[in-house]
Amino acid sequence: MNIEELRDYCLTMKGVTESFPFDETTLVFKVAGKMFCLTDLEDSFGINIKNSPEKNIELREQYNAVKPGFHMSKKHWNSVDIDGSISDELLKQWLNESYELVVKGLTKKQREEL
Repeated sequence: MNIEELRDYCLTMKGVTESFPFDETTLVFKVAGKMFCLTDLEDSFGINIKNSPEKNIELREQYNAVKPGFHMSKKHWNSVDIDGSISDELLKQWLNESYELVVKGLTKKQREEL
C-alpha cells in the first residue's frame, strides 16, 4: 500500500473527509469530524489507527511494524509502519476496524446521518 492507495481506500468509506488540521504534512481522515486514521506525508510511510486497548496490545505483540501510537493515546492508538511486512488486506481490515470503532462512538443521530 502506498499513500495514494491509502487515501483512495479511506475516501471510499461512508462520510469520510480528509484535512490537514495540525500542519501541512499530517493528513487526517475523519468520519463525522472524528479521526480514525492519520499519516505524515514527509516522514517514512506509516499510519496511526484506532482500536480497542486489548486489540492494540495484541497487534503490538504480534507485529514488529505495530507500535504504540506516536503523539497519540498509547492506549487507543497504534502506529503502523507501512514497510511491506503487513499485507494490504490486513491493513484495510485494520482501517475498517478503526473506522467502525469511531462510528460506533458517534451519537445515534450522527450514525443515522451517515
